[in-house]
Amino acid sequence: MRAFRQATRETTPEITDIPLPAPGPGEVQVAIRACGLNFADLLMIEGKYQDTPQTPFTLGMELAGVVSATGPGTRFAVGTRVAVFSGQGGLAEAGNFPESRCTAMPEAMSFAQAAAFQIAYGTGHVALEARAGLKPGETLVVLGAAGGVGLAAVEIGKRMGARVIACARGAAKLETAQAAGADDVLDSETPDLKAALKALGGADVIYDAIGGAAGEAAFRALKPGGRYLAIGFASGAIPDLPLNHALVKNIAIHGLYWGGYLKLDPEVLTGSMRQLFDWFAQGGLRPHIGGTYPLEKVADALEDLRARRSTGKLVIEIGDEAEPLPGAIF
Repeated sequence: MRAFRQATRETTPEITDIPLPAPGPGEVQVAIRACGLNFADLLMIEGKYQDTPQTPFTLGMELAGVVSATGPGTRFAVGTRVAVFSGQGGLAEAGNFPESRCTAMPEAMSFAQAAAFQIAYGTGHVALEARAGLKPGETLVVLGAAGGVGLAAVEIGKRMGARVIACARGAAKLETAQAAGADDVLDSETPDLKAALKALGGADVIYDAIGGAAGEAAFRALKPGGRYLAIGFASGAIPDLPLNHALVKNIAIHGLYWGGYLKLDPEVLTGSMRQLFDWFAQGGLRPHIGGTYPLEKVADALEDLRARRSTGKLVIEIGDEAEPLPGAIF
């Protein structure tokens, strides 16, 4: 089968043929139909991500597909449509994954939507509910609001009853954030972002996927008792937060690494995903897919992600439901 694989730390990932073994105990084999891209994929290629696997490895952290074979001790039937938080291995035609990483998809959810859903919406929900304790009527500021993680946070914040201020770069991205439910929008290149946020009443919660100067400015617009969520550093810079402000204003600073909950408290992730899939089935969430690419164009898609040329999530489409299931090659 074909896979987008990094052979060594010094080489560029490329599509190559690798064998497909039978699934082991507790594993299911999935015929992959779509794989969502994440900023962490770029960090893995550079060896800078906290969970970068040893080379060689296949990229792709989240995927969706159809169970094509099962190992001993598994409950999913062949033919079940599943979303998988794989951590790696999603940019391939098939793969074997622990059943614990798989969730049955809602009937109305497409493979592309499922591949774009788990990390973005899971991060937003766990951050805003479990970490920040966002309350109805509070003001949530989302930095990087037009990206996949940011747009999900806008939707979830509105679902939780918050007033949402979306910050993104350029009119087109701000329109996308507003269409996702943002009450107010601000260009992230506003000369004095802190003053602009304070003019809108300040923030109870900052959801920061960007870092850098924007994160520092937004932090200074937090109200007393506010909460700052460190989600990522897409700007490439870690913000220098004034801890004296945190002390004087009783501000809480929360880090959120969604995948880390697999070890910290996996029940938080499973409960969160059940809630999110329920909201999707009710029509309350609408994953925004900014572009789809075939597996042959994955390098182009990653470059678009790196250059922040897109809104929402980028998805690699690998097959369709009409294709036969691959079956294991021994």
